[in-house]
Parts: sequence; structure tokens; C-alpha cells
Amino acid sequence: MNEPFSKDIETPCVKVCVLEPESGFCIGCGRTRTEIAAWLTLRPEERRKVMSALPERIATLTLRKTRRGGRRARLRDGD
Repeated sequence: MNEPFSKDIETPCVKVCVLEPESGFCIGCGRTRTEIAAWLTLRPEERRKVMSALPERIATLTLRKTRRGGRRARLRDGD
């Protein structure tokens, strides 16, 4: 049975709520939309299991990203 709502629920949220479209992970905390939506109803052990996977998820988000613009691209496109 799920525990009642508590203000003391541990959360990885860093208030940067943007889902990266390729992976479906939040770029702030690393959770999926489903995990975020269900967070308050998950048992503590379920939350800890998700949280243990987050550092690897966030690292893969960072590794896959390449810059696609910026000053260099604007200068190149303007030539």
C-alpha cells in the first residue's frame, strides 16, 4: 500500500523541468514523464531505485549532446 502524502518525500527535482525529446528524460533530474507523474505515489524503495539510475541517465544526456549553433554557426551561415 502506498504511504500518505508527506512533505518529507525525497525528490531529485532541481526545478529544471524540460524533457529531452530523444531520450524522454528530464534534463534537470533525469526522470521520465511517467516517473515524475507517479513520484508521490511510489513507495520509498521504488523512489530510491529510480534515483539510483539518475546519475547515469544525466551523464548520457550530457554525452549525447552536441552544440548546434551559436556564434560559429551563425557566422558560417552568413558567409
